Amino acid sequence: PLAVVRPRDVQDLRLLVSFARRHQLPLIPRGAGTSLAGQVVGRGIVVDVSFSLNKIIDINPDEKWVMVEPGVVLDELNLAVKSHGLFFGPETSTSNRCTLGGMVGNNSCGSHSLVYGSTRDHLLEVHGVLSSGDEVVFRQLTPQEWAQKCRLNTHEGSIYRFFKTMLDDADVATFVQASFPHPSIHRRNTGYAIDLLFRQQGGINLSALMAGSEGTLFMITRVKLGLVPLPPPVSGLVCAHFATLHQAIEANLVALDHQPVAVELMDKKVLDLTRDNIVQRQNRFFIEGDPQALLIVELVGQSVDEVREKAQRLTADFQSKQQGYAWPLLMGRDIRRVWDLRKAGLGVLSNMPGDDLPVPVIEDTAVRVEDMAAYLADINQMLTHHGRDCVFYGHIGSGELHLRPVLNMKQPDDVRLFRRIATDTAAIVKKYRGSLSGEHGDGRLRGEFIPTMVGEQVYALFRQVKEVFDPKNIFNPGKIIDTPPMDQHLRYRPTTATMPDPLFSWVSTGGWVQGIERCNGSADCRKSSIMGGTMCPSFMADRNEKDSTRARANLLRHYFTGSIDVNKQGMAMVLDVLDLCLSCKACKAECPSNVDMAKLKAEFLHQYHQAHGASLRDSVFARQPQLFRVASMMPSFYNFLIGNRMLGSVIASVLHLNPDVKLPQLSDQTLRKWFKTVSQTNHGQRCVCLFTDEFTNFTDNGVGKKAVMLLQQLGYHVIMPAHAESGRTWLSKGFLDKAKTVAEKNVSLLSSLVGDDVPL
Repeated sequence: PLAVVRPRDVQDLRLLVSFARRHQLPLIPRGAGTSLAGQVVGRGIVVDVSFSLNKIIDINPDEKWVMVEPGVVLDELNLAVKSHGLFFGPETSTSNRCTLGGMVGNNSCGSHSLVYGSTRDHLLEVHGVLSSGDEVVFRQLTPQEWAQKCRLNTHEGSIYRFFKTMLDDADVATFVQASFPHPSIHRRNTGYAIDLLFRQQGGINLSALMAGSEGTLFMITRVKLGLVPLPPPVSGLVCAHFATLHQAIEANLVALDHQPVAVELMDKKVLDLTRDNIVQRQNRFFIEGDPQALLIVELVGQSVDEVREKAQRLTADFQSKQQGYAWPLLMGRDIRRVWDLRKAGLGVLSNMPGDDLPVPVIEDTAVRVEDMAAYLADINQMLTHHGRDCVFYGHIGSGELHLRPVLNMKQPDDVRLFRRIATDTAAIVKKYRGSLSGEHGDGRLRGEFIPTMVGEQVYALFRQVKEVFDPKNIFNPGKIIDTPPMDQHLRYRPTTATMPDPLFSWVSTGGWVQGIERCNGSADCRKSSIMGGTMCPSFMADRNEKDSTRARANLLRHYFTGSIDVNKQGMAMVLDVLDLCLSCKACKAECPSNVDMAKLKAEFLHQYHQAHGASLRDSVFARQPQLFRVASMMPSFYNFLIGNRMLGSVIASVLHLNPDVKLPQLSDQTLRKWFKTVSQTNHGQRCVCLFTDEFTNFTDNGVGKKAVMLLQQLGYHVIMPAHAESGRTWLSKGFLDKAKTVAEKNVSLLSSLVGDDVPL
C-alpha cells in the first residue's frame, strides 16, 4: 500500500474521501484483514477502521437492533448484547477478531447459516460517505420515499434514479434472474447482489447491495444490525464418523431431514493435521478410530432429554442406511471444544511440512445440497486429470465446501496449474448454477471469473453500478470490476539471496523459511484480551497490527523472498517489528498453524548477531543470570542502585530502555539458600527435581518457595539439583551458540538423576 491511516471518527473518513478524490488515490477499507481472497490489498491508502472506529453506538433490546461502527468485533458485540437475551446470528470461524464492517463487505455467513442466513439478512441500515463526499443512509424506503430520493439533485439522487430505471425494465429483470446462482443457494457472493433488488416488495433497500460489495461502492461509517434471540438453552453435537468421504456427503442429506442448526464436514487430511497442534490435539478427544470424514451435526432443544431424543432419531436413521460407524453425542462444555477443532480447519492446513500445501483457489464454491455428490464427482475427476489431490472441509449442510488442491506455489508449473484449476472449477460451478464464492467473496482471487459466472450482460450492469456509485473509481478498485488476473500479484517471488544456515533444527517444518510461511494470515493473533487466551500479548496491549504475530511473520517472509533487501538496513526493519515479541510461545500453542515466532525471532537475532554484532542492550540482558549472581552478594545495595531515579534514567538511556521501565529487584535471599533451611524429614520417598532457574532463584523466589511447599504437601521429597542457568536469556536475545552450550551442560548434569521415577 501507499499508506495506512487510522481514522478516529466520521470527520476523518470524510477528509479521507475528499483527499482521495482530489488526488485520484484508491481507498482500501480494512477491518481485521481476515478475508481470504485479497479484498484488502492493493496499491492505495489502507483505511484501518479496527483501531478507533470500534464503538457500539446504541443497543435497542425492545426492537432487537444495534448500531455499531465498522471496527466492532463480532464476539465482542455478542458479549455486549448477551445480557438482553440477544445476539447477532451470522457467525464466522474468525468471530473473535473479525469486524462487522468486514462481515458486511464479504456478506459473511458461518456455521449456522441454515438458521441465521448471512449478514445481508440482518442488515437494516448502512451509513457512509459517497465518493462525492455526501453522507448517506441506505435503509428500507417506501415507494413514496424512493420517489422523493429520485427527485434529489445530488449524488444520492442519481443512484436511486439509476436503480429505478433498471428495476422498471422487464427485459433486464428476466436476464438478471436467469444469470445468477440458483435462488435456493443462499451462500453466494458473486458480484453485486442486484438480483435481490428485483425481489424486494414495497420500495427498496440498497443496504442489501452493500453486503458483499467488498468496500467498492462507498465508505461505511456505521451499521444498524438486526439481532435475534439467543438460541435454545440446550444443544448437542452428533459427530458421525465415516469410512469414506462419499458416505459423509450422502449422509448430509439424511442429517438435513432432522432440522439441524448446523452440519459441518471435516475430512481426514484436516483431522490428521490437528494432531500437530498443541491446543487442537486436546480437542480430538471424541474421535474414534481413523475416520476418512466427520459430519458434525448440531441439534438444539429446550431440554437435555429433547436433544438426546433428536440425536437418537438421527443416529437410528444413519444406522438404518448403514451410514457411518460411530455417532457420539457431545453436550455441555465439550461442544465448544469440537467447534474449536472445526474452526481451526483453515489454520492447520499450513502445518503440512515443505512447500506442497493446500492453496486457496476453489475453496469457496457453493451448489445446491442435492447436487453436491455429482458436483464433487466432477471436481474430483478434474483434479485427477491434473494429477492433484484435494482437502475438503466446510459448511456442507448449506451446500458450501472449502476445497483446497495441494500445490507448490514456488514452482512455475504449479502456478500455471493454479489458474487452470480455477478456470475449470468456474465451468463446473456454472454447470450446476452454483456460486464460485459462497462466503469468502470475489476479491483478487475470483474477480476475473465473474463475467464467466453471470454473463457479459449482467457484468455490464455491475460496471454501471460501480460507475454510478464511484465515478472516480477511488473505492477499492480492482475488486469485482476490472479485477487483474488472479496470478498477476502472487506473494512469492524467487530470490537469488543466499540465506545462512540456521542453528536451530527446522526439520519438522521442512526448513526455517517454511516455518515462517506457515502463517496464512487468519489472524488468530489479533484477538483482544476480552476473548481469552494468550496470543498475542503485545497486540492485546496496543492493538497495533505491526505488533501481531501475523505482521512479524509477513515481514520475515518478505525478507526471505527478497522484497526487503538482505542487508543491515533490511534486517533493521525486521528487528523493529520483532522488538515487541515477548518470546512467550503463546503462538506455538494457540496459532492453528503452529507459527513459533519465539523460535523464529531467536534464529533471526542469532543470524543478525553473526553478521552485524549484538547491541549493548541485548548483550546485557542476555547475561542477566551472571549479573544476578554477582549482585546477589549485596542485594540491598543493588536494589538501591537500580531504584535510584537518577541512576535509573542513566541506565535507561545507555540501554535504550523506556524510562518508565522498572528493572527487577533481587530477593533478600536466593531460593537455593532458603531451600537449605527447609526440613524434609517427614515427607515421602517419592522424589522430584525442581529446576531453579535464575529468575525464580534471584528475583521471584516467592513462587519457588510455594512450589517447594506444594510438592512437599503432595508427599514428594524435593531435590534441588546442581545445574547451569536456564539459557532462556541467551535464547531470547538470539545468542543461540551460548544457549546450546548451556543446554548441553544441563543435560549432562541432570541426565543421571532425572528419569521416569524422578521427574524434573
